[in-house]
Amino acid sequence: MDLVFRDAEVVDGTGDASYRADVAVEGGRIAAIVKEGAAAGCLRPTARRVVDAEGLVLSPGFIDMHAHSDLALLRDPNHSAKAAQGVTLEVLGQDGLSYAPVDDRTLAEVRRAITGWNGSGDDIDFDWRTVGEYLDRLDRGIAVNAAYLVPQGTVRMYAVGWEDRPATESELDHMRRLVAEGMEQGAVGMSSGLTYTPGMYAKDAELTELCRVVAGYGGYYCPHHRSYGAGALEAYEEMVRLTRDAGCALHLAHATMNFGVNEGRAPELLALLDEALDAGADISLDTYPYTPGCTTLVAVLPSWAGEGGPEAVLARLRDDATAERIRHHLEVVGSDGCHGVPVDWDTIEISGVSHGSLADWVGRRVDGWATARRLLLEDRLGTTILQHVGHEENVRTIMRHRVHTGGSDGILQGTKPHPRAYGTFPQYLGRYARDLGVLSLEECVAHLTSRPAARLGLRDRGVVREGCVADLVLFDPDTVAAGSTYESPRTLPTGIPHVLVGGAFVIEDGRRTDALPGRSVRRGR
Repeated sequence: MDLVFRDAEVVDGTGDASYRADVAVEGGRIAAIVKEGAAAGCLRPTARRVVDAEGLVLSPGFIDMHAHSDLALLRDPNHSAKAAQGVTLEVLGQDGLSYAPVDDRTLAEVRRAITGWNGSGDDIDFDWRTVGEYLDRLDRGIAVNAAYLVPQGTVRMYAVGWEDRPATESELDHMRRLVAEGMEQGAVGMSSGLTYTPGMYAKDAELTELCRVVAGYGGYYCPHHRSYGAGALEAYEEMVRLTRDAGCALHLAHATMNFGVNEGRAPELLALLDEALDAGADISLDTYPYTPGCTTLVAVLPSWAGEGGPEAVLARLRDDATAERIRHHLEVVGSDGCHGVPVDWDTIEISGVSHGSLADWVGRRVDGWATARRLLLEDRLGTTILQHVGHEENVRTIMRHRVHTGGSDGILQGTKPHPRAYGTFPQYLGRYARDLGVLSLEECVAHLTSRPAARLGLRDRGVVREGCVADLVLFDPDTVAAGSTYESPRTLPTGIPHVLVGGAFVIEDGRRTDALPGRSVRRGR
């Protein structure tokens, strides 16, 4: 064999009890599993390399169901932010905004719109326009594997523009074709960002039509729905109803219950989902194990302020009368961009800026609209924020649910990113499974491996089983922990000495190797 993990405690991803075994890898796949106490005559596997796994847990690689590494995977071959956590597959194209499918105009606009998520992209050769071409670009070699969702906001930007109006029939046909082409080229589903312009301008009838296309290819719909604050339960119910009407599987992105209006209301969300599941709906969800959220500062503005695109937003901010109208919606009415809740500036912390002259703002709280307006103008909408609006009991309640999976929602851009970008998966294993006992270790690993693999339709990943792809993590259950904190968010985790992608070490003895074995994972392959 190429490799044997000797005397590992195998947590196989199914949720079943762990067992002690030797696990052998050959040709990038799991070739043999010999359990302790196997029948006489069953030889222990030998290999060119043997790793002593005594006292360590061997599990499937973790699947990040909500990642924002769309450019980071190309920009930073090291990609230790995810590889060091044991992540072996990320799902990109989230929140309805990413870089394919595009034409030249749309590419320029989407780059501006999500500079705060991924940087300007000036260091990237955008030599693709279609979903298939983007996936081909990933196939040249990346640190970990990646799947892709067709971004509905980008599709609308391409076919309709930035206008807040219903699509015409010809525009809707164009969007259907774009989604179908993306699915045919390997996307696993479609995402939306329904508090982000221009995707939020789509009404339910339009979204239902696009979901029907996704369903026809066996994909799933992954919405960042219309509110996580005031009206959150109604927004969740809207997505359940919409996908039921479309006959489409539903995966709820970062399924939190945030802001003061939702404290203690997680059981109401889960009851809504249980009712739909019991009626036969195909639903899953992901969360990150932290309370604050992370987004761009421009995202909290009311939707009408975003009509026309980034330059139109800046023009409105420069106009005193319009800026005052924006302030009124933010502070008094409750902006739809801020989930229908009047903004509490004390909860908003600057996590990153695009212009170095504003670097002193990183780590500071926004002290009011005048400051927010100045930052938006001077940083040309590129400012990222942490929004401290979550509730710990809601976080714990939702992560226990039967269809829960893990997603970091990790924005890697900015001087002081959210610690979830570097810490989500060891945070689940260390804090929530080992220290707090919210989940058993076996349950926790299943949430991070086989459940997301099932949602993605991957039959040969997400479990430790003979014949499966050798995406594997070896970790110390007693010491695994997130190193990242709000003060030092780029600190790597501890207790994860080895990570393999397709049988190749990307983390070896706690250090990143130079291997780039990751490739696109395409629907139907």
